[in-house]
Amino acid sequence: MKKTAIIIAAVFAALLLSTSCQKVEKIRPAFMVSLNSVTSPAEGGSFKVDLTSGDLWMATSNDPWISVSPANGESSAECVISVDSTVVSTPRSGRVRFKNCTTGDNMDVAVTQDGYGYNISLAKKEVSIKHYDNYESREFEVKVRTNVPFTVDIPTTAFSWLSCETPEMTFDRGARPRDITLKFKWGVNSVPLDRQANIKFIPLDGYTVDSVDDLSVLQAAAPEITIGHDGDSIVILSIARSIGMMQEIVSAQPMRDWDNVLLWEDTDEGYTPEKKGRVRAAAFTLFNTYESLPYEVQYLTEAEELVFFSNTNSFIHEFDLGEYVCSLKNLKRLTVSAYGIVSLPDSLANLSNLEYLDLSSNNFSEVPSVLTPENFPKLKTLLLNTCQRGYILDLSNTTATKVGGFKGPFPRRLLEWENLEKLRLSVNYFEGEMPDMLDYEVKYTEEDCEAMNLPKTLVGTPKVLPNAKFFAFNLNRMYGDIPDWILYHPNLVEWEPYILCYPQEGRASNGRAAFFNNVPTNMDYYWKFYEGYKEHVDIYLGD
Repeated sequence: MKKTAIIIAAVFAALLLSTSCQKVEKIRPAFMVSLNSVTSPAEGGSFKVDLTSGDLWMATSNDPWISVSPANGESSAECVISVDSTVVSTPRSGRVRFKNCTTGDNMDVAVTQDGYGYNISLAKKEVSIKHYDNYESREFEVKVRTNVPFTVDIPTTAFSWLSCETPEMTFDRGARPRDITLKFKWGVNSVPLDRQANIKFIPLDGYTVDSVDDLSVLQAAAPEITIGHDGDSIVILSIARSIGMMQEIVSAQPMRDWDNVLLWEDTDEGYTPEKKGRVRAAAFTLFNTYESLPYEVQYLTEAEELVFFSNTNSFIHEFDLGEYVCSLKNLKRLTVSAYGIVSLPDSLANLSNLEYLDLSSNNFSEVPSVLTPENFPKLKTLLLNTCQRGYILDLSNTTATKVGGFKGPFPRRLLEWENLEKLRLSVNYFEGEMPDMLDYEVKYTEEDCEAMNLPKTLVGTPKVLPNAKFFAFNLNRMYGDIPDWILYHPNLVEWEPYILCYPQEGRASNGRAAFFNNVPTNMDYYWKFYEGYKEHVDIYLGD
């Protein structure tokens, strides 16, 4: 009986165990994922996938740009499929495989990623700028997001006031876009009208883009300036501000008390009622500018004299004089010295009333073509000295490329400027022999000698710079003989030749030492030549 009970209990326990196992098998979840596919933009991204499993599992991908986390487990989980940013312009595809480690079943999630289309896009498509700002502040940046090399196309109408620095573009990450910063520089708007530039970005050859943004730059108009006394005061202050003049003008004082300004008075020669209180002369000295003469200059319409002298580090600059001063037809005296000028506009010829022009200590390399007696019939003084960026003693072995200073043969055409009373060409890099002028068509006549009380032996000799009371060309790189037109010039004593003419220095570009062979020991030959001509003896004696 006892044995029968044990057998019955064992059978019951086996049935219970069998029933329990059947219940576990029935509640085990099916192996499945919530998505069959995902599509990623070119920038990449993360995508959630719900995995259902009651067994051990693992997730893998053979594509290095696809990853999944977590990559294994033993029950259901929320997985994240991560897709890297692409580097190509075409679509690509891959997969993530989920494997049931118990049953060996697989579930795949297809991954498709779009390629980058070529494009040039701007975060900001419009830029507004003021009509004026300090030189250092006249710039702005534009961020361009692109995956294609391009050029910046500024319209020709904006070349004079807008430029762009384009960095080198290296697309070593394929078609993946990146941000490129462009730096634009802008100039002052000198007219009372808004102006606009529509800038385009042109892909280089071989690239077809899906989209390209344009940039619009709008600049405010300059304020209206009233021509007159009040306008002149604003102009003077604006010029001083524009060029960064170091000496402050006390604007609280009346303009007639300003140190750098001279106003018209009714006692001045040439005064007319409309000139009353207007600026007759103005001087701007010791300043720091990186630009040509400012546009406000054009409003000083009654000025007879303007002076711009001593720009900081003028030897490093390369300015054109600019057009604005060329409209001041009443100017008689103009000084733009140590400014950084390398060229003059043809429109400077508009200043036909100039009597005095000082362009010394600039960076010219040749005498500007606009400087002719035809363009400036009233000019008496021309100063073109000390145009050297750096001191070079020997021109034959220098490696400097930007040395400044007039180079090459002596400018004969300046010697033919008959009306000049003062010509200064000292401390430049003129080289070679002085023109002997023997073929010069203008000769001394008997009438000239009688009128000027000169020896008749001058008849038929070159009449060079006959009115020049001052002529200096020392410390150039001249050599050879001093021509007779200098040695016997009627005004030679006034030129102080042993100081301002004969001394040369260094070597010319051909290696020849710069000195004249026939410098007279003294002036005895000269007094003998002019013996009996009291005018020259008086000059020598200082009477």
